[in-house]
Amino acid sequence: MTSALQQRIVRSEIPNPLTNIPLVMLHGWGLNSGVFDQIAPLLAQHSDVILIDLPGFGDNANMPLTSLEAVVEQIHNALPERCNLLGWSLGGLIAQKLVLTYPECVENLVCVASTPFFMAQAHEWFGIAPKVLQQFETQLATNYQKTVQRFLAIQAMGSVSAKQDMHVLKDAIARYPEPCEASLLQGLKLLQTVDIRKEIDLIQCPTLRIYGRLDALVPNQAVNAIEALQPKATSVVMEHVSHAPFISDKNNFVQIVRDFLQKS
Repeated sequence: MTSALQQRIVRSEIPNPLTNIPLVMLHGWGLNSGVFDQIAPLLAQHSDVILIDLPGFGDNANMPLTSLEAVVEQIHNALPERCNLLGWSLGGLIAQKLVLTYPECVENLVCVASTPFFMAQAHEWFGIAPKVLQQFETQLATNYQKTVQRFLAIQAMGSVSAKQDMHVLKDAIARYPEPCEASLLQGLKLLQTVDIRKEIDLIQCPTLRIYGRLDALVPNQAVNAIEALQPKATSVVMEHVSHAPFISDKNNFVQIVRDFLQKS
């Protein structure tokens, strides 16, 4: 029997929140739920916030990350009966698959700097160059800490507050247990191989997709292609930010998410 994922809950700061549906948040590759520590209290003014570390990361570093289907089941088992779901980067890819697999438990989906397919395809799809992830995979075998640091630098690259963003992301790693090296490698494989482009139009719940215009991992050129695959979704492109818009422009980010959840 699979062990249950640990989670952290940030309680609503007001006696009567706008909704009693909690917001579950999933982080991206190489990091942990600490990346949301700055915005979780702000979002908790709207509802309780549940932070779940992916298997192999943060407080769940002792649990291996395996297949997409397995991690979706693990996350689903940790969810309340009804929730709103926000996923960033790899967490957004997992969140999309979870909503497709268990549509009954998610009221609203928010995908942040995420995509149904992360790998670029020449003249067909904008994303991460295959050689970049291949280099990360090779480097993981010799120095995983340096590899993660390099990935963080790419995530912050382009933001007007890149140095500050990088500092915040590094702090998020330091406050929680180090990731499992095998899970880092498996996470890269998910970024390389998972392709749910043909499925996302089947997502039934209201969906908000937030992008950073300066994002090098989910480039701005991909937005129109993703919109064509899921035309019912709402897209917001935030200016002057890169792959971590909730760090570069947290107040604006929180307002965008709260407005979407209040209207849904």
